[in-house]
Amino acid sequence: MTLIAIGINYNTAPVSIRERFAFPAEILNQALQQLSQTQTITEAAILSTCNRTEFYYESETDDQKILVDWIAESRQIDPADFTPYLYSYQDNQFIRHIFRVACGLDSMILGEPQILGQMKTAYQAAYEAGTLGKYLGKLFQHTFSAAKKVRTDTEIGSSPVSVAFAAVQLAQQIFDKLSEQTALLIGAGETIELTARHLHQQGVRKIIIANRTYDKAHNLAAQFNGYAIALSELPKHLAEADIVVSSTASTLPILGKGLLESAIKKRKHKPIFMVDLAVPRDIEAEVAQLNDVYLYTVDDLQNTIDENMNSRRQAAEQAEEIIDTQVEHFLGWLRSQGAQTTIKDYRLQAEMIREQVLQKSLSQLNNGVAAEEVLKRLAHGLTNKLIHTPSIQIREAGINERPDLVAAAREIFKLQN
Repeated sequence: MTLIAIGINYNTAPVSIRERFAFPAEILNQALQQLSQTQTITEAAILSTCNRTEFYYESETDDQKILVDWIAESRQIDPADFTPYLYSYQDNQFIRHIFRVACGLDSMILGEPQILGQMKTAYQAAYEAGTLGKYLGKLFQHTFSAAKKVRTDTEIGSSPVSVAFAAVQLAQQIFDKLSEQTALLIGAGETIELTARHLHQQGVRKIIIANRTYDKAHNLAAQFNGYAIALSELPKHLAEADIVVSSTASTLPILGKGLLESAIKKRKHKPIFMVDLAVPRDIEAEVAQLNDVYLYTVDDLQNTIDENMNSRRQAAEQAEEIIDTQVEHFLGWLRSQGAQTTIKDYRLQAEMIREQVLQKSLSQLNNGVAAEEVLKRLAHGLTNKLIHTPSIQIREAGINERPDLVAAAREIFKLQN
């Protein structure tokens, strides 16, 4: 039995390869069932995200060409097109790898939490497809426990490293209560969505989203009980905003000094906190000259991000130590599985001996032998039969100069020296 992981990720393969390697949810069940029916493969799971696709499987051999050939056929890719990008792990290395992936230690953003949810989705898909067995099923459960321990015992996820969160973190330092503030977000891309999500989680009073495409802004604002406006409506709504975060793909500034001067007058010089996350900038640099505007750029937030990354790196060192321990725990479980067959066979042998002695004793009772005498014979006979084979084997070990077996016998039977 061999546990194997084979995959590609953002470090080893360009997106042009990763997208051809991906397994969308709608084909995952069928793919898993086909994979588990492949020669020598007895258990299988597939983790497929935008940054990685990994195949976890238990095989009767360590021949990885079997999986490579299956991938080529399944995704209609020439093996020569993807094998240079593959990495593989086996047994101990595989166990460590899956733990590190689940903890975010192998992610593009160190310590990011989304990968654990994606790992759980991969487990659920394999469970529903019926392709998990004793070993992979146990490994996934142990993986989730290890990830939970890392999250609980370290600070790996407590120092956000996205510019979106850094912006919200800075807003919290400037305003006593975000629940009393209105946020105007310009753009509708991933960064603005993350910013809206963080602001909503922190209880900001109102979210307004402005975008060139109104429908896109409306769909995003609806997720956070906000409302959308067109970019052309910015002059009318800018004075409402206590917090302005902008991240568009515009090649020219969207907010100029004159527009902000008008908004400040309408606000009766109540300050505005502004963050320009766009490159090129969405907000004219001259806006920073206004007394009642606090303008920050993506470069200003970099210090916060760098500090948080350093904190995560320190936590990652602690996480690696936890993973070392968890790997040993799982390896101990694996080793114990090798002994289970021996224990089972030994119990079966003992039960057969017991049944033989018991039947003989019952026959003696039926023939009128006194119960006390039958019990004595039963105890004597059972003892002799149980120790007969081990005694012969220990004696043979002594004759054949195998002190290791004699020492093992003393340890197994807990014999005092």
